[in-house]
Amino acid sequence: MALTAMAEQQQFYLLLGNLMSPDNNIRKQSEEAYDNIPGQTKITFLLQAIRDVACAEEVKTMAAVLLRRLLSSSFEEIYPGLTVDMQTAIKTELVTSIQTEASPNIRKKVADIAAELCRNLIDDDGNNQWPELLKFLFDSVNSDNVGLREAALHIFWNFPGIFGNQQQHYMDVIKRMLVQCMQDQDNPQIRTLAARAAASFVLSNEGNAALLKHFSDLLPGILQAVNESCYQGDDSVLKSLVEIADTAPKYLRPNLEATLQLSLKLCADTNLTNMQRQLALEVIVTLSETAAAMLRKHTAIVASIPQMLAMMVDLEEDEEWAMADELEDDDFDSNAVAGESALDRIACGLGGKIVLPMIKQHIMTMLQNPDWKYRHAGLMALSAIGEGCHQQMEAILNEIVSFVLLFCQDPHPRVRYAACNAIGQMATDFAPTFQKKFHDKRLQLAVSIGAFPADLFVSPIPPPQVISALLQTMEDQTNPRVQAHAAAALINFTEDCPKSLLVPYLDSLVQHLHVIMAAKLQELVQKGTKLVLEQVVTSIASVADTAEEKFVPYYDLFMPSLKHIVENAVQKELRLLRGKTIECISLIGLAVGKEKFMPDASAVMQLLLKTQTDFNDLEDDDPQISYMISAWARMCKILGKEFQQYLPVVMGPLMKTASIKPEVALLDTQDMENMSEDDGWEFVNLGDQQSFGIKTAGLEEKATACQMLVCYAKELKEGFVEYTEQVVKLMVPLLKFYFHDDILLWEYSESMPLLLECARVRGPEYLTQMWHFMCDALIKAIGTEPDSDVLSEIMHSFAKCIELMGEGCLNNEHFEELGGILKGKLEEHFKNQELRQAKRQDEDYDEGVEETLQDEDENDVYILTKVSDILHSVFSSYKEQVLPWFEQLLQLVVQLICPSRPWADRQWGLCIFDDVVEHCSPSSFKYADYFLRPMLQSLCDTSPEVRQAAAYGVGVMAQYGGDNYRPFCTEALPLLVGVIQSPESKVKENVNATENCISAVGKVMRFRPECANVNEILPHWLSWLPLNEDKEEAVHTFDFLCDLIESNNPIVLGPDNANLPKIFQIIAEGVANESVKSEDACSKRLANVIRQVQGSGGLWTQCVSTLNEKQQKAVQDLLTA
Repeated sequence: MALTAMAEQQQFYLLLGNLMSPDNNIRKQSEEAYDNIPGQTKITFLLQAIRDVACAEEVKTMAAVLLRRLLSSSFEEIYPGLTVDMQTAIKTELVTSIQTEASPNIRKKVADIAAELCRNLIDDDGNNQWPELLKFLFDSVNSDNVGLREAALHIFWNFPGIFGNQQQHYMDVIKRMLVQCMQDQDNPQIRTLAARAAASFVLSNEGNAALLKHFSDLLPGILQAVNESCYQGDDSVLKSLVEIADTAPKYLRPNLEATLQLSLKLCADTNLTNMQRQLALEVIVTLSETAAAMLRKHTAIVASIPQMLAMMVDLEEDEEWAMADELEDDDFDSNAVAGESALDRIACGLGGKIVLPMIKQHIMTMLQNPDWKYRHAGLMALSAIGEGCHQQMEAILNEIVSFVLLFCQDPHPRVRYAACNAIGQMATDFAPTFQKKFHDKRLQLAVSIGAFPADLFVSPIPPPQVISALLQTMEDQTNPRVQAHAAAALINFTEDCPKSLLVPYLDSLVQHLHVIMAAKLQELVQKGTKLVLEQVVTSIASVADTAEEKFVPYYDLFMPSLKHIVENAVQKELRLLRGKTIECISLIGLAVGKEKFMPDASAVMQLLLKTQTDFNDLEDDDPQISYMISAWARMCKILGKEFQQYLPVVMGPLMKTASIKPEVALLDTQDMENMSEDDGWEFVNLGDQQSFGIKTAGLEEKATACQMLVCYAKELKEGFVEYTEQVVKLMVPLLKFYFHDDILLWEYSESMPLLLECARVRGPEYLTQMWHFMCDALIKAIGTEPDSDVLSEIMHSFAKCIELMGEGCLNNEHFEELGGILKGKLEEHFKNQELRQAKRQDEDYDEGVEETLQDEDENDVYILTKVSDILHSVFSSYKEQVLPWFEQLLQLVVQLICPSRPWADRQWGLCIFDDVVEHCSPSSFKYADYFLRPMLQSLCDTSPEVRQAAAYGVGVMAQYGGDNYRPFCTEALPLLVGVIQSPESKVKENVNATENCISAVGKVMRFRPECANVNEILPHWLSWLPLNEDKEEAVHTFDFLCDLIESNNPIVLGPDNANLPKIFQIIAEGVANESVKSEDACSKRLANVIRQVQGSGGLWTQCVSTLNEKQQKAVQDLLTA
């Protein structure tokens, strides 16, 4: 029996060795064999391997790693099923191994296993079911054996929650233990580990302000350990400091100056590695994001700016740089890239008011430096700070742009490249102001340069305008890399350029682009170089996209060459060029329209189809895939219904891309050390030494594919019905997909209601089945989605779906769950407001914090609008029968309309009650005591948005409320008239509220004439027409006007129809301003009124003579509609 066990153990050792084999097949077979071993047997074998003295160290290491992973991933499946004796034996074995293991590496790995087991042995009440480990911890920390002290600290670092519900009781003991170890003068590794353990403990208690204060005197020891360990080649404590800056920045407050000074010192020390210097800078940059207000008060922060700029100068000379034909990804480990990124983040974190005054003199000095690296860094710095210093830079943009354009003619190509980069970045950051200001302005520089000292750099020559400067730089044939970047900057400029500004430059732009394209096509044939051609093709696409139909005259200049590229650029190294050309062709087609594009459409479709046929042969990372997917969608927009025939070819690859399942992993700190974000992994910290990782390769393509599916559903409607089911089955599970906002935002803002519209063709049963598949997932997502942007889109989509499906689409379970979720959203809204008020009392509160709080408030209000949208869709679909369900939310909605609440709360609270009155009357009157008085008072509110909501409420009371509301309609009338007649009523911010008041007065006269002196009010009401801003209410007023005219109302028509010219003008102005559209029911009635006048000779001439040209055309359009 013993021999068999030994043989099995030897067999297991062999398996462990094979798990580390470099041969993929051997490793894969071994993994399958390992997975098939029962959990209990695995634990036995793994423990045996760890304690076997004769076993090779790498095998023991592998066994330790596997046992830790087993306890991490499968604890619940394995451990509770073991006998108590077996459980006790495992615990004892682990402690014994730590005490007896000679190898420090294995001892550390066993300590990890002990920490993992203990993490799982803290029960729901916080009891540690392994008290022996705590005793071992205390004994080991006080031991003379350095190895045991290390192991104890390692366990505490790995699992700082080890004390469970006894933590408060042991607080002073924990503190003494850490202080004692951090002061161990003989053993630097103990000081380092103690500092890491202290940081880990702080991080795990980030929300406990009292504890952080109690442990604040450990921070000097942590900082000292950071300094010491960095010079020993160990950056682990520095990484811990970055984590504290990220998660518990307030812990650093008592020693913030010392933290900043240490970080700056390390960052500046060129004896340290680049990674260490960048980590030191990361402490400051992270604090600028997590504790900006705290940082803004410290002068040491000023010194960090030159440090970042100094890093940006750390560039290497590269003879071949300018001729490179492949754009390599930025070297993210380089100091130059790290410095630029830090500058961007710190500008966004601290804000332009702080950063621009600190940096402007440094940048100016750098731009005068004879060394090209400094000029390059100065220009890249300008690119980096644009987003964060937006407001401050916008005020001096003239001066900045004048200055930057000079460097397009710098003698060094990399400086010219940086100038293009700055122009391109500013074109994006300051769009469309940048385009409007600098498309043709020749800026004189020999003047005082605003915020930059003019005497430092004066040029007697005015620099050229942006477009011609970029076109000139694009002619730099000897430096393709600069040419390509000038083209990239031109793309940025044209993408956000208003069409009217670009059109005057089209001839010149197109001529330049055509010449360069022709030259580069020749180069491609002769030398195989393609970088500039790739960018020029995209520039042409961008110009066409902005110019739209104005690009028609240039179509024939480019299309033959573009088709030629797609036909012939089939080599692997030309994949990106081919993809960009496909994009260009489809964008030009969309710009010039179907009529111009149709002669080429067939040939283009055949080229795309050929590529699509080869689609399965394309490698997963082939750049053509995403370009193809987008091109098909544009072709769909161009061809409309004619595109349906191509769906069978297109949908397969599209669904394949949209179905990409990214690689995900739950990792602990040990595993994280073996993976990096450079390999395409992104991580979300889950706390407690654990992170969730996802490999992001393919996610952009997945997002694009989802957008295209939405496009097909939108364009083809019922023509897409064949695919609705499989698309819904793909889309709905993405509600749980947290790692790419674009996927969710696009998909839920549009796809669900669109897909239901498509499915409607198949009949009500099919539609209902599809809705049931969506509904549960949508409601759950509203309850769980953490990102407010995505959440608002899902809520909007859900509301649209309910409106589309109507009564009966929600069952009792749905209502119950939805009610709980909406109640939670409203409660969270109030709680967030309280938290923001508390932050306003914080010692670090400043105007920068207030800006952030305002942004948070806007986000919260936006979610509130979506709660209102959902309630609107429920009320409009279910009417009075939904009121008992609504009562669980009633008090919260009442709270929204309290006079003390912010105006947005009152606005949306009133909107919800407006819906109750409009859709649930006469039963709505039972809630009148809650909302009527606030609604009437709100008619005179200082906020126009609140007045508008209140006025709309009075209108629906008159129209739908019933007899109970009569006294309130009477009471509201003079208040409404008072708002309309106030001197400021027609200014921009008040006009919508005023128009709602005018509409409400009309509704009271129309539906509740007994509440108003109609004869007295009508002439005034007529003088207030037409409504030009609120199109919905304009239709109501025109409907009523038609009633009055058709009934020959003497007050409206006037004696001998004297008012007809005035009425004529009201109608003409309303139609001219599109307040009435041909599809509105009242437009036919208004046309009849016009025709009656037309037949009366002289009156017609008199009426028409009062109209301007636009109004006369509107009348003609109305008659011919």
